[in-house]
Amino acid sequence: MASFLVEGDNCLSGEITPQGAKNEALQVISAVLLTDQTVYIQNIPNIRDVKSLIDLLIDFGVEVERINDNAYKFTARNVDLDYLETDEFLKKAATLRGSIMLLGPLLGRFGIGKMPKPGGDKIGRRRVDTHFLGFEKLGATFNYDGEAGFYTVDGANLKGTYMHLEEASVTGTANLVMAAVMAKGETVIYNAACEPYLQQLCNMLIRMGAVIEGIGSNLLKIQGTNTLGGTNHILLPDMIEIGSFIGLAAMTQSEITIKNARINQLGLIPDTFRKLGIGLIFKGDDIYIPAQDHYEIESYIDGSILTVSDAIWPGFTPDLLSIVLVTAIQAKGTVLIHQKMFESRLFFVDKLIDMGAQIILCDPHRATVIGLDRKMTLKSVAMTSPDIRAGVSLLIAALSAHGVSEIHNIEQIDRGYQFIDERLNQLGAKIIRKE
Repeated sequence: MASFLVEGDNCLSGEITPQGAKNEALQVISAVLLTDQTVYIQNIPNIRDVKSLIDLLIDFGVEVERINDNAYKFTARNVDLDYLETDEFLKKAATLRGSIMLLGPLLGRFGIGKMPKPGGDKIGRRRVDTHFLGFEKLGATFNYDGEAGFYTVDGANLKGTYMHLEEASVTGTANLVMAAVMAKGETVIYNAACEPYLQQLCNMLIRMGAVIEGIGSNLLKIQGTNTLGGTNHILLPDMIEIGSFIGLAAMTQSEITIKNARINQLGLIPDTFRKLGIGLIFKGDDIYIPAQDHYEIESYIDGSILTVSDAIWPGFTPDLLSIVLVTAIQAKGTVLIHQKMFESRLFFVDKLIDMGAQIILCDPHRATVIGLDRKMTLKSVAMTSPDIRAGVSLLIAALSAHGVSEIHNIEQIDRGYQFIDERLNQLGAKIIRKE
């Protein structure tokens, strides 16, 4: 298990370019299974989860060529479905939550899909019912071996249908879209997720020959087709990294410019950080964050305490609530963080409290942060990263603290952030990776 040694109390400065979007990468890389033609994908982040998915495709027999550090071409001409039956597949797929994204394209093109219960962050219940209920609506038969933790889906004759999703799951919607584009007839998906990453996937599929209407809304109409072709695709910058860098700049009183941020795709993210009092200046498609000596949390018009909560897109993404929480530690004022979707995502605040933060964990879903207004500096402690986003939140806290902190289990951070220590060190941070 690797660790970071983080020396705090340093102001950072300079420019940083966000990596390609992790969540989009897992979807569009899975989609290469839908065609036997070559698909080129650019701006792929060099992170653990994405590399594991690419390795899994190689094991399936997909021809993968790395063009440069962040660009690949994929040709799924000779897919080995027998690999689904191997112990190696069972072991590898079980460690990667993104592996579930392979089910939709496997069903759409080959009519069969098998998958162990996927891994990923331990942040509470993460149901996959939406995926399988949707597959059944399309005419697939589904079996789950609870003892082995293994899903089997037979979709030899998928047919278009109407479905109303019980939750607007991003991965669920993506999986169903990838299955439906090769089903017979029309599929209508209501209460579909409409995140920018899902829009990116749909637009990529259209370039491959799919027929999809309603992109960007919660009502998708898909006309099935027999074959899909190759395409070129460029990933969006990762909005979660962008939000993380905004919070980092504010907490460490740093002057940072985030390059090529695709501001028009960020939704409520900039305005949510502005509600914490953080100054952001847009320069073309770059975000300039001046050094924040002080930042004051807004109140509602009636004077009540600001609440920041997660919601389905175009609401505020749950992946940034941990970052907002840690950023509020040195603000002036009070904010209630309401994590609606996952009941274990706020449990990392005990380490922030040990560092001197004033946080009340109200219940598994809510925490109240009483800002220190820089009247006290956080102190260094040893801590362990429980998941990707909490890990980066602890890293931000450590970079703003006095002394040297140690963060263990940084493999979690590596799953979602590309060379984060090297990139931040280039801005003036002092982070040592200890294997």
